[in-house]
Amino acid sequence: MNAKTIKVDFLARVEGEGGLFVKLRGDKVEDVRLNIFEPPRFFEAFLRGRSFSEAPDITARICGICPIAYQMSAVHAIEDAFGMKVDGQLRSLRRLVYCGEWIESHALHVYMLHGPDFLGYPDAIQMAKDHPEIVQRGLRLKKAGNAIIRFLGGREIHPVNVRVGGFYKTPKKREFTSLVEELKWAREAARETVLWTAGLTFPEFEQDYAFVALRHSDEYPFNEGRLVSNQGLDISVNTYDDHFVEEHVPHSNALHSVWKGHGPYLAGPLARYNLNFDRLSALTQETAREASFGPICRNPFQSIVVRSLEILYACDEALRIIQQYEEPEHPFVEVEPRAATGYACTEAPRGSLYHRYRLGEKGVILDAKIVPPTSQNQKVIEQDVRHFVTKHLNFPKEKLIGQCEQAIRNYDPCISCATHFLKLKIERES
Repeated sequence: MNAKTIKVDFLARVEGEGGLFVKLRGDKVEDVRLNIFEPPRFFEAFLRGRSFSEAPDITARICGICPIAYQMSAVHAIEDAFGMKVDGQLRSLRRLVYCGEWIESHALHVYMLHGPDFLGYPDAIQMAKDHPEIVQRGLRLKKAGNAIIRFLGGREIHPVNVRVGGFYKTPKKREFTSLVEELKWAREAARETVLWTAGLTFPEFEQDYAFVALRHSDEYPFNEGRLVSNQGLDISVNTYDDHFVEEHVPHSNALHSVWKGHGPYLAGPLARYNLNFDRLSALTQETAREASFGPICRNPFQSIVVRSLEILYACDEALRIIQQYEEPEHPFVEVEPRAATGYACTEAPRGSLYHRYRLGEKGVILDAKIVPPTSQNQKVIEQDVRHFVTKHLNFPKEKLIGQCEQAIRNYDPCISCATHFLKLKIERES
């Protein structure tokens, strides 16, 4: 068999810069490497020597699509170090702003980044020519999520209203009026999104994943809970480093996370859904059943349906929080710095996001560790591509390339966070 190389210079609809290398020898996949060559950005180093109060604003700059996740993990970890807990309406507002991020991020992925794959279009612009109503619905859904972030965060990109202890400013109850009507529309649009995505055609590709996600006693997880798995894990977040480790691999500027003694694991919507289906709202569970979508999903290509269900949940939860909202007496809880180490894990749209901060007596950050979802999923992405290529070696060259690209987009990877275009090279040897 002659040597064969397949190369895709640019994979659109992926955030950041990376490459995929697949080496085949005969009918065997010999090597798969997700090469992340985007330079490290050293945010953990930037945080050292800074005041704890600066952490929410600095970490928000890590990602323009999920800044709330970084802010929430930061404030919860620092509050853990200070031995304080934010509850009541301030806690609810934190869930509400997280709802906004899930809506806008998932809508972007479902309609603009992943949806075109299933309908056979190179991008959403081309898809809009034949399906304008679908793309318009996606854009308006994203706008609804952005509106929540702007309302509570002060602006849509890198919001500035989040602080340790709560918010700099909290809204009046009457100010929610404009949000409510748009969220009612968004909730119905999210139901339509679930039914639309559930009707797409998916490759048969179920995998036996080790799912890892937060689980809360009575809520679908955003900011709090224990870290659990379908394979026996059930730990407090402050023991995260005892169970997970980051490894350097030569082909990636992002570290690979593994579960000690187990290996690769899957974080993100599929993990949350499989571990927390019973925590979804009644409307979300009912819609899943209406779409003939069960509580267990092991096909990563169907993650687009799970993200749609999480959009619906976020809309429903946002409306519930607004309905029960009462103006807090103060926008934040006073903070008393102390020397300590704090830990937190929240559920970013793409999966669990871990922060650890070691603080000095006056609240100066001495050390920081941030483990984003995409670095946790890198090994599983490589594993999925290996299994998929092995199963479809007989595919024509162009179809195999397209399916490998789509397999990576299943994860909505944010390569920039872990360290929009992916170079794909398949090398075939006899």
